[in-house]
Amino acid sequence: MAGSAEILTALRELANLKQITREELHGLLQDGILAALAKKHGPNVQAEIEIDEARGDIRIVLLKTVVDEVTDASREVQLEEARFEDPEFQPGDVMETQVDFAEFGRTAVQAAKQRIIQRVREGERTRIRDEFAGRVGDLLSGEVQQIERGKLVVMLNKFREAEAIIPYREQNHREHYHQGEPVRAVLKRVEDTPKGPRLILSRSDALFVQALFRLEVPEIQSGIVEIKAAAREVGSRTKIAVTSRDEAVDPVGACVGLKGARVQAVVNELGGERIDIVPWSPDPERFAKLALAPARVARVFSDVASRTIQAVVDEDQLSLAIGRNGQNVRLASELTGWKIDLYSSREWMEKGGEAPLFAPLPEEVEADVPLDEIEGLETATVAVLAEAGYRTLNDIFALDRDDLLRLPGIAPEEADRIMAIIDELSTEDESDGGGQGA
Repeated sequence: MAGSAEILTALRELANLKQITREELHGLLQDGILAALAKKHGPNVQAEIEIDEARGDIRIVLLKTVVDEVTDASREVQLEEARFEDPEFQPGDVMETQVDFAEFGRTAVQAAKQRIIQRVREGERTRIRDEFAGRVGDLLSGEVQQIERGKLVVMLNKFREAEAIIPYREQNHREHYHQGEPVRAVLKRVEDTPKGPRLILSRSDALFVQALFRLEVPEIQSGIVEIKAAAREVGSRTKIAVTSRDEAVDPVGACVGLKGARVQAVVNELGGERIDIVPWSPDPERFAKLALAPARVARVFSDVASRTIQAVVDEDQLSLAIGRNGQNVRLASELTGWKIDLYSSREWMEKGGEAPLFAPLPEEVEADVPLDEIEGLETATVAVLAEAGYRTLNDIFALDRDDLLRLPGIAPEEADRIMAIIDELSTEDESDGGGQGA
């Protein structure tokens, strides 16, 4: 039984290497032997296989049903042939024939080994898929195993058999890696390939920055602080918007850390990339103001239908709001999910904008008035205007009588009354503005 002892030893080493249990190993070996038996005796072969690791012995017993006429030679034996072994055999009995493992020959042993290797690979693929399918966005660490046509092949520290790569487009091109160097990246997606699941990692995606903050900020790990949105231009600048479930916890302060230690750790990993951390707000206008930091925004106006924000800044804030090559406003737009159009105070006035005053952030929110707070407007009229996308005083200032008559439910008398209210409020605003201008 030298052949069986040798294969058992080799398989024990394989089991340890591939981290499979002894029970799984025995199941794989039995499947492999059945595959080898099927190759020699036929596809429907039946056998009992007992594995005794202590003795290094594999016992194989071929099972065939005794019949008067054979229709399947792989699992049946003719009555006359069976009675050569034992004259007492009757149809329906099962004849047991012990098979020496050595009789398999080289081809049979190879078939068994191939079957085992195939099953081990299938098991590895399943484990990799199960392990990583729900871990998109997690930070993974490993070592650069190979640099192949621009992509980095990574051997993960805790799942070395998984195929993981950082494609060229997912790299920070200001960074340069060499074979054997440690690397951290975020899991962006899991791809199915003919060779099994492949892990696509990234160091350029905004997910990478979010994963680094989860690592550095305990409040994010515990769920007290949440990153609601992120926008990034790799190697240059990232903006993240954060919120807190606990009023006692400042989300921005938690991410910055004592003396900036937490955010600095992230910046160091990103090679000096600038990071803006802003509070998230469910109000798109306020969120847009915050997202345009470090610029101070004077006023904002939103159009829900087109998801557009018009932001007005003082002259000395315009270049800061735009950023180098438009980067700041571009990232703010991506962060909020709204298109942001920037205007200087002078441009806004030339465009026909209303108030010439640009108060600090806390005071500006009061500039616009919801329609349901304006005296003289009926509830039904407010509902009709809201259905058309007009919800505040600023929304209806530019409307004329014909615009109002186009709205379903607005009669000529009601249109005249709305225009009178707009004229009255406009006159008040102009009077206020003239006094301040003087």
